[in-house]
Amino acid sequence: MPVVQVPANPKIYHITHLRNLPQIVEAGALWSDARRMKLGVDCEIVGMSNIKRRRLEELEVHCHPGTKVGQYVPFYFCPRSIMLYILHMGNHPELNYHDGQRPIVHLQCDMMETIKWAEANGVRWAFYDRNAGGYLANFYKTPADHDRQGRQASGVPGLRVFSLGTR
Repeated sequence: MPVVQVPANPKIYHITHLRNLPQIVEAGALWSDARRMKLGVDCEIVGMSNIKRRRLEELEVHCHPGTKVGQYVPFYFCPRSIMLYILHMGNHPELNYHDGQRPIVHLQCDMMETIKWAEANGVRWAFYDRNAGGYLANFYKTPADHDRQGRQASGVPGLRVFSLGTR
């Protein structure tokens, strides 16, 4: 099995609908689903509602006890996530969104700078080794864990995901 080398400056990616950009710019923030719902923010949702519900209600971020996956903004380690393919195909039975991937915007951040910002601002962050919409994800909260997991990764792109909590 190939070993994945962790880049010196890993990037993380968040996808959102083009219609959501004005709200993101106005707020100066990306909101987790939990925070977005609490604030009553109306936006174009491109995910699957059953997975979003499970992230909000069931799935805990074990490295930050008492928090749920839906309290974090998801980022991917690869710019082309499997979700983009699902959006492109538009035929998944649990998908309510059917505008394809053309109006999807990719936001890119430097992971280490994001971690520095989060820690300086009291924002929890974590990464996990597989889809956090399922029940098998392992959660981590230190850059050393990221490096260790990167060396042990299977070489399959997009399995590891970074999440940033919201204040």
